[in-house]
Amino acid sequence: MENVRRILREELNMRIVCAKMVQKLPSDEQKERRKELGLDLLQRTENEPDFLNSIITCDETWVFTYDPETKRQSMHWKSTSFSIKKKAGTSLSNFNAMLIVFFDIQRIVLAGWVPSGQKVNQQNYIEVLTKWRESVRRKRPVLRRNWWILHQDNAPAHNALSVKQLLTNKNITVLEHPT
Repeated sequence: MENVRRILREELNMRIVCAKMVQKLPSDEQKERRKELGLDLLQRTENEPDFLNSIITCDETWVFTYDPETKRQSMHWKSTSFSIKKKAGTSLSNFNAMLIVFFDIQRIVLAGWVPSGQKVNQQNYIEVLTKWRESVRRKRPVLRRNWWILHQDNAPAHNALSVKQLLTNKNITVLEHPT
């Protein structure tokens, strides 16, 4: 084994490196838009004391189990002419499912699993929105008259025309989310 390492180092001029995590940086336009939205929200919270109580946030996340790869396990040999491998993923999971959660400043309003083998699409998101609306009516009677604001990200299912039409028909205001 030491002979192999010596050959790799000395004769092939290779060295061991570890993968690195690399963050995606927003563009200048995205930064400016985020700043504008942040200032608008700050002003609105100052002008409307109950504003934060009226927001219900929706988010989805993959839930999975995995054995994390150690730093040592992510090491690999490379020559000086190749760049360092970027580590952005994890090893395969024994279990994975998508969870969709609606929550407000006080508690979780609705949480549910997306059917196995599926991702959130416009059809199942509309079904979830309908359940969510009924859940809000039961759990937050103060908000029964659609006095809430939905905060969701810019996922394709959230921006689908059919979803936007449903939200408009039900008079549900959506808080703008930066890209």
